[in-house]
Amino acid sequence: MQKKNIFILGSTGSIGLNTLDVIRKFPDHFCVEALTAKSNIELLEEQILEFSPRIVVVKDEKAAKEIQKRIPGKFDLFIGDDGLIEATRVGDYDILLSALVGFAGLKPTIEGIKRGKRIALANKETLVVAGEIITELCNKNNAEILPVDSEHSAIFQCIVGEESKEINKLILTASGGPFFGKSKKELSDVTVEEALKHPNWNMGSKITIDSATMMNKGLEIIEAHWLFNLRKEKIDVLIHPQSIIHSMVEFIDGSIKAQLSLPDMRLPIQYALTYPERFESSFTNTNLAALKELTFFNPDFDKFTCLKLAFDVMEQGGTAPCILNAANEVAVEKFLHGEIKFTDIPELIEKALNNIENHSEPDLETIVECDRLTRDFILE
Repeated sequence: MQKKNIFILGSTGSIGLNTLDVIRKFPDHFCVEALTAKSNIELLEEQILEFSPRIVVVKDEKAAKEIQKRIPGKFDLFIGDDGLIEATRVGDYDILLSALVGFAGLKPTIEGIKRGKRIALANKETLVVAGEIITELCNKNNAEILPVDSEHSAIFQCIVGEESKEINKLILTASGGPFFGKSKKELSDVTVEEALKHPNWNMGSKITIDSATMMNKGLEIIEAHWLFNLRKEKIDVLIHPQSIIHSMVEFIDGSIKAQLSLPDMRLPIQYALTYPERFESSFTNTNLAALKELTFFNPDFDKFTCLKLAFDVMEQGGTAPCILNAANEVAVEKFLHGEIKFTDIPELIEKALNNIENHSEPDLETIVECDRLTRDFILE
């Protein structure tokens, strides 16, 4: 395998850290072209000194000047959102690892697609809010998207070598989050601390809350729709508390393929970087006998309203998924700051969907404006 340059969007987040761990494991195959961070310059400084990127992007201007002062003249520095887009436009990289949280990942990911790069996609919001635009751009520029989310990576691994016409159903698994066993009434009293205690995964705060509301799974079904070009009726969700089976594919003959491993994000990241090859690694060692049992349950759409809303907006299309995503991002932030209750999150999202106009065939400018209007609506 020829050595590849990696551009990491979000190097100080959990996906970024796991990606660097994979790169650290295979120094003869990968090198870091660019690192990006919002404001965590302590960690970013360590990463720069270890991996010697040619490009560094820092969103916060004050933090950018500080990192430049600490490590002068070692890299090209880009600042802010515009700098991030410019860096993805001019960087010398083979793979763009898109791991920014939320809507912020859309525009820089588009720049990578325009250049015909491989996109290792951990930012599901890119396909949620602009799936049709992203799909067309990939076809036009001969770019490829390989999923990093464990569920979509599992599906991708299951369908390699299969014909799409032979797929009957995608089955995305969900852990159920920290509140799987709670009643709907009990959810109104949960605290931020309780919501952040995911039973299986160690993730950032936003995605952990999304897992607790099951919005994360809702966003994933929309992402799966665009990644694998399948209708709503062919996408299912199953609660699987052990998080060992990351997803499954049912074929028209009734057989089901599943991808299994212990919950470790380095596995799908490595697969996205090395595909079509598989590299040996020591990240996971799944002992099935020690697990003893794997269980499955149907999701409770009444208790987890966010999941139902996601299925609804996937059917509506247009800017409805953008409204869903923007409203969720702001509502989650409000909950994390103690401004609203846990159960207020889906209520605010539903209000936004009922009050913001859905444009049926939006361009990128319309999507950006819809995102802004929705955020303003929820903030007010």
